[in-house]
Amino acid sequence: MLFITAFIFWSVLHSITASAGFKIMIRSWVGQRPYDGLYRLTYNLFSAITFLPVLWLLTTIVPNDVIWRVPQPVSYLFVLIQLIGVVGLIVSLLQTDLMRFAGIGQAARFLRGEEEINPPPTLVTRGTYAYVRHPLYFFSLLILWFLPIMTWSTLLFSVLSTIYFWVGSILEERRLISTFGDEYSQYQQQVPRLLPIKLFT
Repeated sequence: MLFITAFIFWSVLHSITASAGFKIMIRSWVGQRPYDGLYRLTYNLFSAITFLPVLWLLTTIVPNDVIWRVPQPVSYLFVLIQLIGVVGLIVSLLQTDLMRFAGIGQAARFLRGEEEINPPPTLVTRGTYAYVRHPLYFFSLLILWFLPIMTWSTLLFSVLSTIYFWVGSILEERRLISTFGDEYSQYQQQVPRLLPIKLFT
């Protein structure tokens, strides 16, 4: 129960710090240039650091007993699907502006004193993004759910992560519509959200 509470708390905190209202508040405190240059990197570092206690709780208080073990040779298929997930994650990241995604590009331009710190984003619809709107979530789900050996801790983490991806994608798309307008609305109509099949939009 403590781990679930911590995971939910982190998820809510992560969503709040990504919200438009929170960003406006931070920008009003620090000013436009520091916000443009440092917010994204700070946000990513903050999210990663605050997730460490959640992982610690997962590994220390959640039972690690095996629920199921996929027999060979089927387990090899599971591992193959996981590898596809890893490759898909890497490819999807490379199809975006990775330095912008991490916040490193903005921070570097800010420290160099460049005038344009945070150029307008572009909507990526090619590659893996042509098949699913959130390929990072989709490929992460492949890695999580095709573990050949599933324990109580990994199952609980997979369930909570799936819920987080589902809810997070909805909140994220609200921001994307605000940013890209009709361009993203048309993209929504053409490409499914989490699974590369036309079941859920």
